[in-house]
Amino acid sequence: MTTGAPSVIELLELLERRGATLATAESLTGGRVAAAVTAVPGSSACFVGGVVAYATAVKESVLGVPRGVIDQHGVVSAECARAMAIGVRALTGATYAVSTTGVAGPGDQDGVRAGTVYVGVAGPGSPTAVALELSGNRAAVQEQATREALSAVAAILEVEETGLG
Repeated sequence: MTTGAPSVIELLELLERRGATLATAESLTGGRVAAAVTAVPGSSACFVGGVVAYATAVKESVLGVPRGVIDQHGVVSAECARAMAIGVRALTGATYAVSTTGVAGPGDQDGVRAGTVYVGVAGPGSPTAVALELSGNRAAVQEQATREALSAVAAILEVEETGLG
């Protein structure tokens, strides 16, 4: 791997070396993570599918985010990001799943500042979430969140591969 954020190709190579698959659950990125992965020829060897769960009701009914998580922490939270990743992993049978939830802007939403983003990752180990404070316009926040989501999966795979996790 190179230093810095891995490319989508490098992420797919990591997955393929392990015989692993990936699924996505996206809110603020609106399918951009899945689009970035599927833009690579041969990605079907690792990518099984995704869900764009923009509405809270879809997060709950399709991804199985518990109502208690939504009521207690909100949909823009680490807890929701983890639950989304867990839900899409269970739904698709993928080895790994990544989720995005947050506020892309331009304005705040329900008292949450624009640029507040959470990325969740679920795999064979414990699910995790990364909190991000991104800046820029709506498109910039969505693009940064997409890159951060792919980087989060790659980071977990690299740690597992080197045995440091």
